[in-house]
Amino acid sequence: MIGQVDTCYKIADSLKELMNKHPLNKITVQDIVSQCGYTRQTFYRYFKDKYDCVNWYFERLAERSFKQLGSGCNLEDGLIKKFKLMRKDQHFFYEAFMADDHNSLFQYDYQCIYEFYSHLIIEKSQQPLSKELDFLLKMYCKGSIDMTFDWVKTGMKMSEAELSRYLVSAMPEMLKPYLLYDTSISWKNSN
Repeated sequence: MIGQVDTCYKIADSLKELMNKHPLNKITVQDIVSQCGYTRQTFYRYFKDKYDCVNWYFERLAERSFKQLGSGCNLEDGLIKKFKLMRKDQHFFYEAFMADDHNSLFQYDYQCIYEFYSHLIIEKSQQPLSKELDFLLKMYCKGSIDMTFDWVKTGMKMSEAELSRYLVSAMPEMLKPYLLYDTSISWKNSN
């Protein structure tokens, strides 16, 4: 019997195949289930919509890259892993970032890294985010996602290491003690 994760990967792989031929906003759930041989009911058992499927796939990538921070991986190394994984599915991520739905990858990536970094800051400081740190974190996350989107949109010409180095360099000084130094706190995924 195929497990839930295998089913989700099969659905996501079918969506990725379709995205090689069509923009994400032109693909329907019916197209996806026809591609993978499942029913609409099976699709909706695991995903709210096609964007949720894209975001689920991205979350698996995040778990294998920057969410390993504190498990022998620093932020720059985690970002390099993330960008290398994205490069392997370059067309998929291009189409996913180009979709402008309310549930888009752009918004999901922002929320994902904002929550991850917030968790690190709260764990390290043992207190809620101050207004100033929260503002700086939101600004940094939005800028990081915008630059990642630009990197994908322009064909990923910059190396993963160079992009990661620039993103780390652009981090506001007040965030660095929480996100760059002594990253022994590990992310506990709530999913």
